[in-house]
Amino acid sequence: MPTSYVRYRPDLEVPFPDEEELTRQVVQAMLHANQQVAAKHRHGLRDAHAKSHGVLAGELRVLPDLPEHLAQGLFARPRTYPVVLRLSTAPGDLRSDQVPVQRGFALKVIGAEGPRAVEDGFTTQDFLLVNHPTLPFGNIAEYAKLQGLLEKQPQQSDQQLQRAGLAARAAAKALTAAHRPLPPAVETLAAANHNILGETFHSMAAVRYGDYVAKISAAPRSANVRSLTGKPVAKRDGESALRDIVTEFFRREGAEYELRAQLCTDVERMPVEDASVLWPEELSPHQSIAVLSFPAQEAYSDERRRWADDVLSFNPWHALEAHRPLGSIMRSRRRAYPRSSEFRHTYNGIAEHEPSSIDELPQ
Repeated sequence: MPTSYVRYRPDLEVPFPDEEELTRQVVQAMLHANQQVAAKHRHGLRDAHAKSHGVLAGELRVLPDLPEHLAQGLFARPRTYPVVLRLSTAPGDLRSDQVPVQRGFALKVIGAEGPRAVEDGFTTQDFLLVNHPTLPFGNIAEYAKLQGLLEKQPQQSDQQLQRAGLAARAAAKALTAAHRPLPPAVETLAAANHNILGETFHSMAAVRYGDYVAKISAAPRSANVRSLTGKPVAKRDGESALRDIVTEFFRREGAEYELRAQLCTDVERMPVEDASVLWPEELSPHQSIAVLSFPAQEAYSDERRRWADDVLSFNPWHALEAHRPLGSIMRSRRRAYPRSSEFRHTYNGIAEHEPSSIDELPQ
C-alpha cells in the first residue's frame, strides 16, 4: 500500500501559550550571552556555533527521477546548485575541541529562486543541521530554559564542561539501561566526541517540504567519510583537533554526503510543534533527495574563516516558502537569529552580506 504523507497546511502549526513572551525571553538570553562573550574576546561571536572548523565550497545535485512526494520545492527538478558549508561546534564561545558537544553542518544553497518564507530579497536556502536527531528542549517553553543554561556557560571553563559531559554520559548510560527517558539537560550534554566528517547531521525541527512536511538530514556517502563514522577525536590532537582534521582531509581529497528528507506520515507520532520527539523510521524512512559534493580544497584559509565567521549569517529563515521552518522553536528563531546577527555585525563594525554567487567565497 502506498505511504500516505501528511499534506502541509498552515494549521499544522499551533502557537504555544505565551509564545510571544517566551520568545522575548529567548532573544534577551541570547543577547546577554552575546554580550558576555564579546566582552571576553573583544570580538562579537555567534550566540551558537561560534567556533568554525572548516568552510567548504561544493555542489548540491538534485537527484533525477525523484517521485512526486520528493520532487518538491528546491528539489522539484534535477539541477545543480553551488553551496557553502560551514562546519562548527554548538556553544556560543570558542571552546577546546576536546569538549564533547554537538557539532554543526550549516549549508547555504546559492541560486534558490522562488517565493520566500520571509521577503528578504535573497536567493539562498539555508539548512542548519546538527549531529543529533532531536532538540531535547523541543518547544519554546523548554527552549527558553535552555537559553537560561547557555547564559551561564561563558563563566564555565573547558574543564568544567568536560566534567559535566562525562557525568551526563554516565547518567545517560544508566538511564538507558534502566529504560528510563533522558532529561533534556542530560541528553544535551551527553554528546560523544567523534570525527566531525563521519557524523550524520539533522535539522531536528520540521520544515515545510513543498506540499508535505519533513525533517532534513545529511549523511556520509563516499567511502572515505563513511569510514570516519564513530572514530573518536584523539586527546593528543589538541584544542583545534577538528579544524586540523577538516583541513588535512580536504587538502588530499574530496567527499560526498547524501541529503535526505524524512516525510511526516502521522502528526501525532511525528509532531511539528515538539522537536524533542524522534520521528520513527518505521513510519517514514530517510529518503535521498540530493548529493552534496565537496572537492579537495583549502578548507580554512584566514580569508575564508573571516568571511564565514564575521560576514555571513546562517538562518533557517533564509528559505524558500516551499521550505518554511515549522514549530515554535523555528518561529522563535525568526526573531532571535536576526537580532543576534545584528549584534555581532554591529559590535565588529562589519556589514552583513548574503551571497548571490559562489565566486564571493574567498579562496
